[in-house]
Amino acid sequence: MFRRILGLFAGAPRGSVKVIPREMTQQMFDSIESQTTWDISRPMLWGFFFIDDSPEKLQRAGRELEKRGYRFVKIYQDDPKINWWLHVEREEVHTVDSLHARNVELSVFARETGLKDYDGNDVGPLVEK
Repeated sequence: MFRRILGLFAGAPRGSVKVIPREMTQQMFDSIESQTTWDISRPMLWGFFFIDDSPEKLQRAGRELEKRGYRFVKIYQDDPKINWWLHVEREEVHTVDSLHARNVELSVFARETGLKDYDGNDVGPLVEK
């Protein structure tokens, strides 16, 4: 996975909406273009990450995101055992603007559901099964 926009807002005040700047999303797309052979205009596997102190809250958020078309991947604790993480994913095509809009949407979702944070996204090519 190409993980470029992640971990930007850890430690910001709970309940605030922290939006990944569009310029960072543009940098992610520029890096993918220069460092990979991926055709980003085709469907890719986009991962989205949320943080909270409560795995139960993340489970509830994960169920709600599944209703919205996301696939649940896992809930796990980070190495220093400080935060719990929710990872969901979707297969879709994004432009800089559509991914920026998705990041805004998920930041608002995190705030509205009382999660500590929406931490960002990663992307990788779809794997043939």
